[in-house]
Formats: sequence, structure tokens, C-alpha cells
Amino acid sequence: MLGVVKLGGSLHGVPGLANCLDALARADQEIVLVPGGGPFADTVRLTQKRYGISDAAAHHMAMLAMEQYAHLLCDLKPGLVPADSPDTIDRALRQGLTPVWLPSGMCRQAPDIPQDWSVSSDSLAAWLAIRLSAASLTLIKYEHPADTDPTAMAAAGWVDETFPAFARRFGGTLHVLGVHEICAMATRLPQTA
Repeated sequence: MLGVVKLGGSLHGVPGLANCLDALARADQEIVLVPGGGPFADTVRLTQKRYGISDAAAHHMAMLAMEQYAHLLCDLKPGLVPADSPDTIDRALRQGLTPVWLPSGMCRQAPDIPQDWSVSSDSLAAWLAIRLSAASLTLIKYEHPADTDPTAMAAAGWVDETFPAFARRFGGTLHVLGVHEICAMATRLPQTA
């Protein structure tokens, strides 16, 4: 069964990032890794504030920020490969590799994705999980939220405001892990039933 795993951009600077990638590589389930935007998305926010660019332009730039983080991850861990479409995702999985999603090609003109900051990499990960008919969606955050209900997480700022709607459309299992739980990743990901 396929799982979509969103790796928070806030994890880019934690010492456990390499361990996180190792745990993902050991998972017994085929996964597609969705990178957050991390410091690259922070730069987009600052650029929008400085120049007053539109939300649509900033949204596209933020997706490209996710792609920068994706290339960083692929360079850090052999076996991770960039993938920008269902075909390249499937090809990587058939080769025994872990695809790291590059979202801009699939999402830029998608009519069901708002082109503004109401959507972050969390919602895009849920959108991809829906599109791929994944069995599970796992969000890896810096810390574990007290309440992992999608609406509660959105109200507390753990996920973007659009995430609950995408989570309702997703038919699989939702997991939320903190970075301190990452060692359990290899055993928790297969639990999709």
C-alpha cells in the first residue's frame, strides 16, 4: 500500500534529519515524500512583504521552495529521487527508490487548489494523497500536536486553514508524528488498516 509522507520544512535544521531520512528508507511501505518549504518558503514570505507581489505569485514561488528542499533531501540520501508526476512517482517506486515530489507542475493550474497562503505543503500533501489514492498520509512535524484532529490542528496553526477540507476528502489513514517520534517511523508507517 502506498503512503504519502510530508516532511516538515522546519526539520531542515534539526540534527535528526539524517535519522528521519534513514527511518523513511527503512519503512516497509512504499512512500512518496512531500517536502515542506522550510527556509526557502520563509524567503518567499519576506520577498512578498518587501515587494508586494501577489498571493498567486508567492504561492507558485512557495511550491518552487518545496522543490528546492526536495533537491536538498535527494542529495543528502541516496535512494531519494525527484518526481514531478504520477508517472515519475510510479517509475521510481518500481525501481525500488523513494520519490520526492516536486509539486509545481501538477499543482500550478489545479482548479481545486487555492493559489494563495491558505494552502501550504500540508494541504498539497493531502491533495497528492487523494490524487494517488494513497492508503495513508503522515505529517512529520517538529513537535507532536496535542490534538491531531485536522480542524483542531488548523485552529492551532499546526496546518494551514485549507487542510481540514482536503483531509475530509482523503479516504485513508492520517498520522501525525513529531521529530522525536521519528525512530518509530519504520514501524508506524505500515499501519494503514
